[in-house]
Amino acid sequence: MYGAERGTRDGVPEEEWEVAEMPQWGRVSGGGRGGRRPLRVVEVTGPSMVPTLYHGDLLLVQYGALVRTGDVVILRHPFQQDLLVVKRAVERRPGGWWVRGDNTFAGGDSTDYGVVPEELVLARVRARYRPRAKTPGGQRSVTEALGWAFSAFRPVRSASARLRAR
Repeated sequence: MYGAERGTRDGVPEEEWEVAEMPQWGRVSGGGRGGRRPLRVVEVTGPSMVPTLYHGDLLLVQYGALVRTGDVVILRHPFQQDLLVVKRAVERRPGGWWVRGDNTFAGGDSTDYGVVPEELVLARVRARYRPRAKTPGGQRSVTEALGWAFSAFRPVRSASARLRAR
């Protein structure tokens, strides 16, 4: 770049760049008070969180956010750490979190792999966006379009206080 020093972008030093990146391996980003807690958009694949989340939903997630019982979270799979999964944090136990999918028939949660270490729980889901379904010819009734618009973007709330691990 003309007129820029090495290690700067548009005259801004490298350490002040605003860069969205994945948290480093094995730790949660934004750990301290007052630190940045980056927001990201991720897409849901698979049926493990039905009826709360469906395949194709887009999630607004906050990395490094405080996780509470009942929150929907993004975590690294304990056995395949290159795989990110979405589950509900059911209970804090010694060594980490017990997580479950909302769809009891899908599996792939703590009933299969046990307690998930804290450092593998990366983010908390804040909101869900459900894209419009494609219809043949692209036509929709006004009622159908309004129904979609009303339900397309929703905050993802914690589950009932009666939620228990099995």
